[in-house]
Amino acid sequence: MAGSPAWASDDASPLLERGDLPPDVVRSPPGPRTLELAADLGRVEAPGINTLHAGRTRMVLAEALGSNLLDVDGNRYVDLTAGFGVASIGHRHPAVVEAVAQQASRLVHGLGDVHAHPARIAAARALCDLAPFEHARVYWAISGGDAIEIALKTALLHTGSTELVAFEPGYHGLTLGALRATSRPAFRQPFDAPLEAHTSRFPFGGPLREVARRLASSPKVGACVVEPVVGREGILLPADGWLAELAEICRRHATLLIADEVFTGLARTGFRWACDAEGVRPDLLCCGKALGGGMPIAAVLGRREVLDAWSSPGEARHTATFVAHPLACAAASTVLAILERDRLAERAVQLGAWLGEGLRSIAGSHAVRGRGLAWALVARDRDQAARWAGALLDRGYLALAGGPEGSVLQIAPPLIITGEQLEGAVAAIAEVLGGA
Repeated sequence: MAGSPAWASDDASPLLERGDLPPDVVRSPPGPRTLELAADLGRVEAPGINTLHAGRTRMVLAEALGSNLLDVDGNRYVDLTAGFGVASIGHRHPAVVEAVAQQASRLVHGLGDVHAHPARIAAARALCDLAPFEHARVYWAISGGDAIEIALKTALLHTGSTELVAFEPGYHGLTLGALRATSRPAFRQPFDAPLEAHTSRFPFGGPLREVARRLASSPKVGACVVEPVVGREGILLPADGWLAELAEICRRHATLLIADEVFTGLARTGFRWACDAEGVRPDLLCCGKALGGGMPIAAVLGRREVLDAWSSPGEARHTATFVAHPLACAAASTVLAILERDRLAERAVQLGAWLGEGLRSIAGSHAVRGRGLAWALVARDRDQAARWAGALLDRGYLALAGGPEGSVLQIAPPLIITGEQLEGAVAAIAEVLGGA
């Protein structure tokens, strides 16, 4: 891979022909081309929308396929993030690429809420068929945060209450309404002044007595939003029965239960939906990330009588120019079919059991927690987690350090990752921990 990279040319052909390969680091990241492009990025993008530090970044991506990533310096990595959970069926899945290409040959852009198109109708049918409750309807969204906004608005329309119960830790997006539910102060400040007066927060997985007391008190709580398994904030699982008890409390007090499954949904935890682990049937379920197979799309699934609150003779009260985009809808139908056909929830259980055992065998004093193919290795502090992530990148494995204190290494690879790639990842983590 010496010389000028092939992707410098506009007509360059992809270099990744397979997505099941081990890492191959030919230039220690960040390589020279990465540094050159990072400097360009720093000159043209506002701070905060990228993760540049002093004008540098460790990787600029050029290609992705399956579980592999290729950077602009020719380094091949194994992706242990699945692109923030988006690439559950793998990066650049050929069936998704074909579906998008076929749709693009007919209709690239629709008309939002005004005129539908066949790909939109097919995707809505497919998603409703997988809903965890009967008589489901779909409200399309642009992103996971947008889906949370829609769910919160739905609760207000249906119940008339602005009061919300949320949990700490929890991440639900950064739009102004979604920030009501997101727990981390660093995200909410300085935007939270108009939000907090109507939000009651409780410890995730903690005793539910105070939650029940709040739902029984006045003013009435319209919605309770929860991640069945906390994702970005550290892969936290509640004790068995906690989610079912919360659902029962919400039902008893006519409070809508909103399940945020943007990260955990669509087989990530070994279930079609993470709430299926306890047979919980929420009133509203938010999904996204994996839904589009790389295309931007999200949705709220809801019971018909709840989403009927949006009925209006006038214009849509929550919409967007690119909502239910034809290309994204074509991708979504394909993703849903592949998840079911290839039984990827079952695969997440099988590989996840092996991965969890492997991580525990090397973790020493560090806590390990997870389910399916969503796992966390808990470091002493933020610095140690960041060192782990950096050392793994040097070895050709991309993992993210996160959580409220940045002290968790998250392992959430594509559901199609091979056993050999996972074995290599655990061996690399063992090396990193040994040198930590």
